[in-house]
Amino acid sequence: MKAAYIQDGRVQVGDMPEPTPAKGQALVRTHRCALCASDAHFLHSGPSIVALSKTHGGPYAQIDLSRPFVPGHEYVGEIVDYGIGSRKPIAIGRRVTSIPIMRQGGAHLIVGFNNECPGGLGEYMLLDEDMMLEVPEDIDDELAAMTEPLAVGLEHARRGKPTSEDTAFVIGCGAIGLGVIAGLKLMGVGPIVAADFHASRRDAALKMGADIAIDPKQQSPYEPLPDLRQRRVNLIYECVGAPGLLQQIISAAPFEARIVMGGYCMEPEQLLVFAAQNKRLTIMFAAGEEQQDMELALRSIADGKIAVASWIGARIGLSGVADALADMSGPKAPIRCVVDPRTM
Repeated sequence: MKAAYIQDGRVQVGDMPEPTPAKGQALVRTHRCALCASDAHFLHSGPSIVALSKTHGGPYAQIDLSRPFVPGHEYVGEIVDYGIGSRKPIAIGRRVTSIPIMRQGGAHLIVGFNNECPGGLGEYMLLDEDMMLEVPEDIDDELAAMTEPLAVGLEHARRGKPTSEDTAFVIGCGAIGLGVIAGLKLMGVGPIVAADFHASRRDAALKMGADIAIDPKQQSPYEPLPDLRQRRVNLIYECVGAPGLLQQIISAAPFEARIVMGGYCMEPEQLLVFAAQNKRLTIMFAAGEEQQDMELALRSIADGKIAVASWIGARIGLSGVADALADMSGPKAPIRCVVDPRTM
């Protein structure tokens, strides 16, 4: 099969072996796959991430970076076959998406971050039949590919256990931060304050449902906010993952604030615990989505309660993956770049 793969820190496009499904696995032909910042992180910092996983535990410890692996974990595809002995819960020919985890055969692999479990930047993938969700016919491929990143934001939103009394603050308005805003709106939580350095991302936050969007270089979001009748934020979602940011939040947060750490920081953090204790802060660490979040994300896209079409920017084939990953952190980068791995 044709695929964009990473080997020794470089993106290449070429032929890879077509995977063969085992019991409990579906062979899926990928229709679309979105690029995520974690793909770029792995491209540039793969050895550090693997070393951290080996030291502290984690599924990335299994990757051999000297061998090719096919990334891509935000996907939609069509079932073409099942392994012998599978339950076959969804008919062949139907489109599916899933949590990017393979648990069949006693394994715990991350789809797209494993040498043996290729992701959506190849023509074919293997998916766990217990994780798959059928995509409704009236959702196009590009919108369906937004299910997984939206689900991550929805998980983070509920992880903070928000109530109608909270004033939520979302730091970072990429796909995950926007998903948090959407999740908070679904739960009736508000007002919602968003912050991002880039004007286009602040505009996206307002469209997603934030009440105000702040440039943190121009205004402190932690002070009483005149636009919100002097309310102060008390439920803070970190959706960036930049080293040092958590301590900045601790230093600025008000008494008894709650902090949800959703951004994946791949570097050691030094925290002044004394400052957090003095304020009686609660810090919660969010992770990936669960099945309930995927189901809610797909349902919300299908019924139009969460509009994600504006997230989609460039549409490319496999030959454009390297440049798209290189430009992902730029101020003009789209929230999501979508790849059709059936085209070059």
